[in-house]
Amino acid sequence: MFDTVLVANRGEIAVRVIRTLRALGVRSVAVFSDADADARHVREADTAVRIGPPPATESYLHAGRLIEAARRSGAQAVHPGYGFLAENTAFAAACADAGLAFIGPTAQAIELMGDKIRAKETVRAAGVPVVPGSSGSGLTDAQLADASREIGMPVLLKPSAGGGGKGMRLVRDEALLADEIAAARREARGSFGDDTLLVERWVDRPRHIEIQVLADGHGNVVHLGERECSLQRRHQKVIEEAPSVLLDEATRAAMGEAAVQAARSCGYRGAGTVEFIVPGDDPASYFFMEMNTRLQVEHPVTEFVTGLDLVEWQLRIAAGEPLAFGQDGVRLTGHAVEARICAETVSVKEGARGFLPSGGTVLALAEPQGDGVRTDSGLAEGTEVGSLYDPMLSKVIAYGPDRATALRKLRAALAETVVLGVPTNTGFLRRLLALPAVEAGELDTGLVEREMDALVPADVPAEVYAAAAAVRNAALEPVPDGGWVDPFSVPDGWRIGGRTAPVAHQVKVPGHDPVAATGTGHVTAGRVRVTVDGVVHTFHRAGDWLGRDGDTWHVADHDPVAETLRGAAGAHGMDALTAPMPGTVTVVKVAVGDEVAAGQGLLVVEAMKMEHVISAPHAGTVSELGVSPGSTVAMDQVLAVVDPHETAPGPQPSGPTEEATA
Repeated sequence: MFDTVLVANRGEIAVRVIRTLRALGVRSVAVFSDADADARHVREADTAVRIGPPPATESYLHAGRLIEAARRSGAQAVHPGYGFLAENTAFAAACADAGLAFIGPTAQAIELMGDKIRAKETVRAAGVPVVPGSSGSGLTDAQLADASREIGMPVLLKPSAGGGGKGMRLVRDEALLADEIAAARREARGSFGDDTLLVERWVDRPRHIEIQVLADGHGNVVHLGERECSLQRRHQKVIEEAPSVLLDEATRAAMGEAAVQAARSCGYRGAGTVEFIVPGDDPASYFFMEMNTRLQVEHPVTEFVTGLDLVEWQLRIAAGEPLAFGQDGVRLTGHAVEARICAETVSVKEGARGFLPSGGTVLALAEPQGDGVRTDSGLAEGTEVGSLYDPMLSKVIAYGPDRATALRKLRAALAETVVLGVPTNTGFLRRLLALPAVEAGELDTGLVEREMDALVPADVPAEVYAAAAAVRNAALEPVPDGGWVDPFSVPDGWRIGGRTAPVAHQVKVPGHDPVAATGTGHVTAGRVRVTVDGVVHTFHRAGDWLGRDGDTWHVADHDPVAETLRGAAGAHGMDALTAPMPGTVTVVKVAVGDEVAAGQGLLVVEAMKMEHVISAPHAGTVSELGVSPGSTVAMDQVLAVVDPHETAPGPQPSGPTEEATA
C-alpha cells in the first residue's frame, strides 16, 4: 500500500477519498485553488498544496501543477476522484511518466472508452448489445443530420468525449437539428475540448441502469450488481439506488456478464461503470451506452449493499493487489438510495418551473449521519459556494433491509438536512421520493420532467411569511433593563384603551410577490416557532434565511418605495436583459442595431457547467450590448437592452431557458 496519496479534486469527493485514506493509515494530500483555501477537504487532509488561482483551467485542470504538487508533497499515487481530470488520457499518462501511480485505469483504456464511438465498436465486437446510431468518427454537421434522419426522430446527440450529461441534446423536431448540433458541439468543446458528436436512437421512457465492475491487474474482473439511475433532470442523475426493482436474477446476471465483457474488451483495471439504456417494458432488451472509467458519484449505494469500500479497492488494485474474491463472493443485501444535493434555486415564472445555479455563504449546516444514513459532503459553515465549479454540494444516502425502508429513511434524512445561506434542491428531492410512481418503482428518465409541477410548489407557505414577521417583531422589541418600558415602543399594536392589534410586515421571498404578514412566536438565535391555523411550525433560522423539512427561503422586508426607486434607476426597466446568476458569457448571437423577435435567443451564459439562453423579452431592436464572449458577469448585471417596437405588444416576463446540463 502507498504511504502518501494526492487527491486531485475538491469538494465532497475529496473528503470522501480522504476518509478512506485515513482509515487505511495512508497520508493524504489535498490540493486547492485560491477559492478553496479554507475548504473542508483542505482542513481534513494531512497536508495541502496550493495549485493556482480560482479558474479550474489554472488549478484543478492543470496537470502540470497537480504533478508538481505530488512531487513536492512526496506522494506516490494520485487519486483523481470524478470530474476534472479523472478521465483525461494525457493526465493519466503524465502521472505514469512522472513515476506516480494513477488510481484508475490505464491511459489506453481511458482513451478507448472515453471515445464513445470507438467504445461502441469495441464492445460490439465483444458481443455486447449497443444502441443503434451513427457510425464513424469526425462526422460533419450534415452527416450527423443525415444519420439522424436515417435513424428517425427522436434522436439523442452526444459528445464522443466526456459524460455526465454535458452536451447531450434530445431532438424531436427535424427542423431543429442544425441549431441543436451547433449547441451540442459548443458545449462539448467547452467541457471536453473536443466537439466530436455521435447520434443515437432515442428510446422512449427508457430506464438508465449501470453495472459496477472491479478489475485488477491479474486478469480478474467481477461485477457488483446494478444501480438504477433513471430519476434524472436534463440528463443529469438526481436519485440513484441499488439494486433495481426492474431486474430479475437472470437479467441481472446477463447484464453483469455483459459489463464484465465490456471491461475485458479494453483491458480495464480499477473501479468502473458500464452504463446501459433499458426499455422499461422489455428489460431483456438492454443496450450499452458508455463506460465511465472512474468512480461514480453514486458509488455509495453499491458500498451499502455489498459491504465493500470501493475507494479502498481502487487503492489496493492500483498498488498491485489482486481481488480477494470472485464473482461468487459478491452478495447484494438490502437496499440503498442516494440523493444529490446541488446549489440550485427554483425559478417560478408564469407557471413554468426551472432551476438555476445558485451560490452564497453557508450560514447554518446540519447533515444527518448514522443509523443507516450517510452524508458525503464538502460543506462546512462559512463555506463560500460560487459559480466556478460543479453545483453538487453533497450526497445523502440511506440504507435499509428493503426498498420501502430505505426510501423512508432517505426522506427523513433530507428533512433533517439544513443548508441555510445557499439555495439547494433538497426539498425538491424529498418531494420526488414521495411520488407514488417512485414509491412503486415505476421509473423512467422522463418522470421528473413530467411531474415538475408537483415537485416545485409555486406558492410560498403562509407560515413562512408568519415566521419572517415573527423575526421582525423580535428584532423590534426593546430589551428590558429592569426599568420602565414605554408601551408605545413595543411593536404589539397597542391602542388607547388597552386593546392591541397585530403588527403587519411587508415580507418578500425573491421570485414571489410581497405579502403583508403578521407573526408572533418563539424566536431564538437558530429557531423560530409560529402557530398558523392551530398548527405549530418550527423553522431553522440564520440571518434572513428560514428552513424546514429540506426547503429553504430567503426572506426580506418589502419596501415598495425603495424598490420603485431602484427600478427607475435601473437600465431601461423591462427592456433590459440581466444575468440570472454569476457566470461567463459564452455566446453572443446579436449586435447593436439587430432586429429581434420575442423569445429569440440573444446570449448564452454559462455557470457551474450549465448553459442558459438569455432571450428577448419582446420584439424590438438591440440598443445596447454590454458583453462579449468570455465576459465574466455578476448576478443581475445588465447584458443587453432591447427597445420594443412601437407596434409590439406589452413586455412579457423574460428569463433564462435552461439549455444544457452539467
